[in-house]
Amino acid sequence: MNTLLIIWLAAAWVMAGGWAWQRRERNAGIVDALWASGLAGAAVFTALVGQGSVPTRVLLAVLGGAWGLRLALHLWRRVRGEPEDGRYQQLRAHWRGHQGKFFGFFQFQAFLVALCAVPFIAVAANDEGAGAWAIAAVVTWLVSVGGEALADRQLSRFRADPAHKGKTCREGLWRYSRHPNYFFEWLHWFTYVFLAAGSALVWLALVGPLLMYLFVRYVSGVPLTEAQALRSRGEEYRRYQRDTPVFFPWFPKASS
Repeated sequence: MNTLLIIWLAAAWVMAGGWAWQRRERNAGIVDALWASGLAGAAVFTALVGQGSVPTRVLLAVLGGAWGLRLALHLWRRVRGEPEDGRYQQLRAHWRGHQGKFFGFFQFQAFLVALCAVPFIAVAANDEGAGAWAIAAVVTWLVSVGGEALADRQLSRFRADPAHKGKTCREGLWRYSRHPNYFFEWLHWFTYVFLAAGSALVWLALVGPLLMYLFVRYVSGVPLTEAQALRSRGEEYRRYQRDTPVFFPWFPKASS
């Protein structure tokens, strides 16, 4: 519990700096990059202070740190190179720029960093080590992080073409899911379930995929992203909704 408290306090300090940055730059998208980098740091820190199997803790530090760092850098490039995400523009308008509410929002993200770090505790406490389950963990990580990176790259390439302004990406993985990046993000969290296999705290590792699915599917991911897409693309996006699965990849319906 002391580990989670330290992670929370560190994240709260970093998010306070992020809030000050968005106040100056008027771009709240920095919160997403800080969330990802916070979890990368949490994975490494938990692995360092844990008392479980050393090889398993090394895997936790490498896989968790690399995942978070890649995602944070990708999000930071978007924050620095593009206007504020439409979701945060809508939030800014809804709150009328109230900085106290934005500060609370940033601090809630700090709390989520600590909450999402719970699976790392289970892995770092695994005395027996993941054993053969480590292979499943590495394969899951490679598929999920590779898939998320590919989806991000495909979307970035699509958005960079001025001819696609106001249109919806249906290329590559985006043909089979409206949110392949969120799907692979969710899948990634099973990495730590496999790494925690054999630990008495393995049930804590299930917090990762469960929490991530609830948030990206029903709270802050899909609902906000789709609401913004409907505001900006209207009927064109509604056709995409009718044709393409929302989360789990599958073959699209015949275009209507």
